[in-house]
Amino acid sequence: MAGKIPQSFIDELVNRIDIVDVIDSRVPLKKAGKDYTACCPFHNEKTPSFTVSQNKQFYHCFGCGEHGTAIGFLMEYEHISFIDAIEDLAAMANMEVPRDASHTTTDPMIEKLYRIMDKANEFYQQQLRENPEAQRAVEYLKQRGMSGEVAAEFGVGYAPSGWNNLLPAFGKDSLQPLIHAGLLIEKGKNGPYDRFRDRIMIPILDRRGRVIAFGGRILPAEQAKTAKAEGPKYLNSPETPIFHKGRELYGLYNARKILRHPQKMLVVEGYMDVLALVQHGIRNAAATLGTATTPDHLESLFRMVPEVVFCFDGDRAGRDAAWRALENALPILKDGRQASFMFLPDGEDPDSLVHKEGQAGFEKRLVESTPLSDFMFETLSKQVDISSDEGRARLATLASPLIAKLPDGIFKQMINKRLAGIIQVSPGQLHQKTSATRKRQNRKNSNHPYSYEWNAIRKAIALLVLNPEFAQHVDDLDSLNKIGLAGADILFHLLENLKEDPHLNTAAIWERWKEKPEGGHLSKLIAMAEKELPTDGENALQEFLDAISTLKARLLEQRVEYFELKLHANGLNKEEEIEYNQLIMRK
Repeated sequence: MAGKIPQSFIDELVNRIDIVDVIDSRVPLKKAGKDYTACCPFHNEKTPSFTVSQNKQFYHCFGCGEHGTAIGFLMEYEHISFIDAIEDLAAMANMEVPRDASHTTTDPMIEKLYRIMDKANEFYQQQLRENPEAQRAVEYLKQRGMSGEVAAEFGVGYAPSGWNNLLPAFGKDSLQPLIHAGLLIEKGKNGPYDRFRDRIMIPILDRRGRVIAFGGRILPAEQAKTAKAEGPKYLNSPETPIFHKGRELYGLYNARKILRHPQKMLVVEGYMDVLALVQHGIRNAAATLGTATTPDHLESLFRMVPEVVFCFDGDRAGRDAAWRALENALPILKDGRQASFMFLPDGEDPDSLVHKEGQAGFEKRLVESTPLSDFMFETLSKQVDISSDEGRARLATLASPLIAKLPDGIFKQMINKRLAGIIQVSPGQLHQKTSATRKRQNRKNSNHPYSYEWNAIRKAIALLVLNPEFAQHVDDLDSLNKIGLAGADILFHLLENLKEDPHLNTAAIWERWKEKPEGGHLSKLIAMAEKELPTDGENALQEFLDAISTLKARLLEQRVEYFELKLHANGLNKEEEIEYNQLIMRK
């Protein structure tokens, strides 16, 4: 479904969606009078300055100046495109996104890939239900303790044995899409052949629940069709235009769908681990897909929860993997985010351990996981002799570059203080670089929008955007369009929009204007008004009406000045003389 989304649909969507529900499902809100508040998710703060207006369907942070609609929030918070935000909100509202076919915006190949992956998912699930060979897969899943309910929820399927199952089922026209999707391998001795054969199939979903890849678990020898298992134990789809393993986490979509306000997410190494944990009632788990935990993975997790727990084997390889996760986590551990490590007993993985200890035992280990700071200092301390001055100096040398990666904030200060205590120096003696985050924030504060001086045009525009219903109090739009003041054209077009579409709310207006050249000006005015003006009620209406009256008075003065100049230069015709006299009387 490609094409440009009609503006009328966007208007209807932001009118139908409740921004409070959208934000509260990601950032818990508290009622504060008529609005809702929280600590801003876009910058570090202790005292809530992030406000969400249910009436205006708009959010604004008085600390950093971020503001916008539900669409803008999703784009900023989830790091997604405008189209993805629209489609996510439309799904929430049970609305189908229409497209203007004259404006193609989506690559047709991408759409084909999503369709072919969805069709393959249906095929593999059907094979698990109907193919006689699948009984071996069913028996294995039962041995692993997986119920039919969990298998159905996660779309578990089966890829039959043999080299050529997909193409006959899908048709020759599907050859290239199947190859591009990684389901067929193009160059075999006898032509293209199935990548997945005689495997349990696990669909991998993106954040919107679309199938983007598969993981295949080979059947063990006692269940396999041949005595010798074919290929690696676990096989994932290759990277494709819709699948990038460094960005995706298996099970994250399901966890978000089930859990409203989870406090922590557990990161494990395999999708079978996730399924085993879910089977035992532990829903807050996700798995990497054959790669180390990346910054993209962590950003996705921390947008959902304040704490991430990494689960690794307790052996050397597991601790090396944990250290790589620590290094990737440091740059994004702003205040309010926590990371910790859960190391498993020798010979155990999450699957085996949860079967042995059950939900209660496993969750007890989860609670007792090692904080990131403890793991970091324990690991570094093993490399030096902290009983000597030289060893303590070496510890500082090893730790300082790691601490420098942390965003500026309380956590970074505490880590520096802890290092100072270990090496027996004062915190002031440790060098602390100014982070790029602080520099950006300082630049932002130096251009803070609240430094502008109000005038009637700015006031009228800001109050009108925040209170679209005020437009009904304004008549004679043409006269306002003649005011020779900067910004008068914006005010005129806003009023014109609202006369044509009186149902528009603040969110709909902002979505119409934010990408226009004037969008930056409107952004600053909204931020100013939220800070310095009454933004609703009788006081706001009176401020608006006073501003309109001031503008009309200014227009009158301009017209009088024009006639007076013309009178002294060339004189007035009869109609102009009548208008001039009427204006003089009005003054």
